[in-house]
Amino acid sequence: MIAITDIISPVLVARGAFWLMVTVTLTGALLAVAQRNIVHNILGLALAMFGITGIYLYLGSQFVAMMQFLIYVGAICMTYIFAIMLSPPIELELPKRRKAKVVTALFVSLVAFIVMVQMILSYKWAPVTSLSRDWSIETIGQQLLTRYFLVFELISLLLAIAIIGAIMIAGLVRRKN
Repeated sequence: MIAITDIISPVLVARGAFWLMVTVTLTGALLAVAQRNIVHNILGLALAMFGITGIYLYLGSQFVAMMQFLIYVGAICMTYIFAIMLSPPIELELPKRRKAKVVTALFVSLVAFIVMVQMILSYKWAPVTSLSRDWSIETIGQQLLTRYFLVFELISLLLAIAIIGAIMIAGLVRRKN
């Protein structure tokens, strides 16, 4: 009997899954910033967050992946509902984009991307020494406050920024109407 591993290498499947998630993430990020309709922006952001969830799963961090999925994809879906309720009708003409803002946004994005790539390339990556099968609340809490402290804080910061952005969008829509 022929096993599937005789036909396709598991390493090849893992690399394919990783690059698929990277492609999903980048596609979602491009949709989030390139579209002019807020509904399309939010859908792109949800797609990017879903791709990041897949990357966390690939890296073996199931807890952070599930938190990413529940908090961000779920929160983005809630933001999607608010955006539909608060956005102006589609028939209205969208304001023109100023080239200075677009160029500034592209420049800041490029600098942030270069800095992140340099950080990733300069980091000395090492395999995980041991994986724990203990998923008690105490262990998860201890891991969140020690090993995953930075990820936990970044997730909290991103959620706060999303809430502030939703409040600002609601204020802008209210002023227009």
